[in-house]
Amino acid sequence: MILQVNQIDKVVQATILTDEASLSNADQFKEEMITLVANGASLVIVSFENVNYIDSSFLGSLVVALKYAMPRKTDIYLVSLKPDVKNLLTLIRMDKVFKIYKDFNQAMEMLN
Repeated sequence: MILQVNQIDKVVQATILTDEASLSNADQFKEEMITLVANGASLVIVSFENVNYIDSSFLGSLVVALKYAMPRKTDIYLVSLKPDVKNLLTLIRMDKVFKIYKDFNQAMEMLN
């Protein structure tokens, strides 16, 4: 498992456990995200608190998960991005695709 999951009603808090989000774990991440959505989550909040590095294959898996989630009315938020990861997502304009928050608490506050 690449995700540590905590479910609160239909909101899933998922923390990426590895420090390197790359080709070696992109498929596993994608499968776990799709399973969370398929199991009825209305929102998946993905924490990058442990991630120091992310590559294009992992970003692709993140986009595939979002494409799977959207027609099922599931949202994906990203939280706890380290500066390098956040800068990369901003550079490639992924901050326009995903809602990005400081941490789980801030993301949960947006639901109210």
